[in-house]
Amino acid sequence: MAHCNLCPAACGADRRTGTGACGGGAKARVAKYGLHPYEEPCLSAGGGAGTVFFSGCALRCVFCQNYTLSHGNAGREVSARGLCEIFEALEGMGAANIELVTASHYLVQLLEAFRLRRPKLPVVYNTHAYETLPALRALDRYVDVWLPDLKFYAPSVSARYTGKADYFARAYPAVAFMAKREAEFDGERMVRGCIVRHLVLPLNSGDSVEIVKRFADLRSGAYLSLMGQYTPCGDIAAFPELSRPITRREYERVLRCALGLGIERLFAQKLSSANKAFIPDFSEDRPLF
Repeated sequence: MAHCNLCPAACGADRRTGTGACGGGAKARVAKYGLHPYEEPCLSAGGGAGTVFFSGCALRCVFCQNYTLSHGNAGREVSARGLCEIFEALEGMGAANIELVTASHYLVQLLEAFRLRRPKLPVVYNTHAYETLPALRALDRYVDVWLPDLKFYAPSVSARYTGKADYFARAYPAVAFMAKREAEFDGERMVRGCIVRHLVLPLNSGDSVEIVKRFADLRSGAYLSLMGQYTPCGDIAAFPELSRPITRREYERVLRCALGLGIERLFAQKLSSANKAFIPDFSEDRPLF
């Protein structure tokens, strides 16, 4: 925490007294938690995924649907014991799991919380995959289901939308590590395993095809979740191509690639999911959905 290098950005911030490039400081910052009914069916099985939305982000995509969290750093500081209380509250709500959403910049705080009280439910680690391998290894004993995004292939694309040309070079080894986790189910609910997500973006289906090919190259037991839910959000005024949802033709090009490569462990999404009604509400006085 004195010279932060938890993520590939390695900003070197002293997070004991200030914040890093991610917006994270000495304590974890949580915007909201609750039951999420709209994750992949094996994650939302039963009462819904028990999501904990953390503030700040090391990647900071311009189109982030949780922009007020990732860029605005909305939320409140929570101690390690406070995190334990959140996990316990979600268990009491009937959550299917404890899903940590964009929590990588709070690795130190998470480890402290897990040592105080390990959740009774499977822990799902929802990440942009811009991670270091030492960080993932530190979490490995506590995480049951890895849920990484593999967002961009071409350095020019990731540089345009995140300012980080090294995204794929960093994310692919991280995803390869997470994809080794073998899948286990309790009925319809995944209790161990890995689901690799990819969000298809407007005018970027070619980049998505390359992502699908690289996923197939892993030859792992991981599931691939092809998301067609892109909805214009965030700060995209300078990116006119992002001003519309994707077309059926764009999505089906990527889906055909996945099927043609023989990927059978596959989640496909209806394009009707591109709707702001499915985006969590982070207002303090409103329910999550």
